[in-house]
Amino acid sequence: METIKFLVQGSAKEPYEVEFIKREKNLSAKCTCVAGENGTYCKHRFNIMNGLTIGVVSQNKSDTEKIKAWLSGTDVEMALIDVTEKEEKFEKAKQSLAIAKKRLAKAMRD
Repeated sequence: METIKFLVQGSAKEPYEVEFIKREKNLSAKCTCVAGENGTYCKHRFNIMNGLTIGVVSQNKSDTEKIKAWLSGTDVEMALIDVTEKEEKFEKAKQSLAIAKKRLAKAMRD
């Protein structure tokens, strides 16, 4: 079992602690932000898993690459891929809706 911790500056005065634990066949991630404490979607964990260092204030930003490597073959990787795919589809749908609304507005003009 191996652990890597990050300090991430979020909306609170004090940075959040984000911890990743690599087990033999799985990866766990915790964050001290409200969402993380409630076990819901936490952008701090997901940013790091995606190799992003947004808000990371600890001196180990390069460890984000190690976390990405830890994902390989885990159930977390599959769930993250699923979320990413759905976010992409959602963004395309929002763009398509915006275009449709513009067409509707144009069609209603005199």
